[in-house]
Amino acid sequence: MAAPNKPEKWEMNGASLPLSLRDKAYIEIKRRINRLEYRPGIYLNEAQITRQLNIGRTPVHQALDRLMHDGLVQVIPRKGVMVQSISLDEVMSILEVRLVNELYCVELAVERATDSEIAKMRELLRSASSLTRSRDREKLMDIDCAFHRKISGAARNPILADILKMLHERSLRFWFIAFADDLQFHRIDDEHQAIVAALRSRNRSHAVAAMRAHIESSRNHIKQAI
Repeated sequence: MAAPNKPEKWEMNGASLPLSLRDKAYIEIKRRINRLEYRPGIYLNEAQITRQLNIGRTPVHQALDRLMHDGLVQVIPRKGVMVQSISLDEVMSILEVRLVNELYCVELAVERATDSEIAKMRELLRSASSLTRSRDREKLMDIDCAFHRKISGAARNPILADILKMLHERSLRFWFIAFADDLQFHRIDDEHQAIVAALRSRNRSHAVAAMRAHIESSRNHIKQAI
């Protein structure tokens, strides 16, 4: 059976491009790793994944090789491909780097974001309310990622955006593990709203303070949860 909701296209430089089988396999396996369907420490069977995704073995093998370079799986000699274990040290290092780069990113966004971009951020966050009530962790995580992507896009620095995208993607499993209750969902929404309010008022110091509070709050909660 084909994977549900398997993406057929992706966005690049504003254009919608068809996905190769390798890309489809990569996106879906990564999604399952990040959502903990493929849990840390388990061995992945290429033949089984091929059947699950209804994709040939070569694209699956290529996708796993790419995921190894992403740090999400590792090859264990004579055993196979294993989903990378969860490391608190790793996520703390990621958050340290985010703390430096995202503060600068939001400073740039204060100066460079258009009113339309900020309005789209607010619209995105409005969609989180019903998801919080239903406790839909996967979609809430997607909104969190999309919100930060909108800020990095508004900063008009594609190199910085690439760095932050990589850091966010490496954080997804920790997000999914650590944030599982209503209180945390509401906290995240409140912190996002504070960032948007500072962007709307074009207040650099408030935007930096709001982003710092958001990342440090996440760091403190993850330390307790993992």
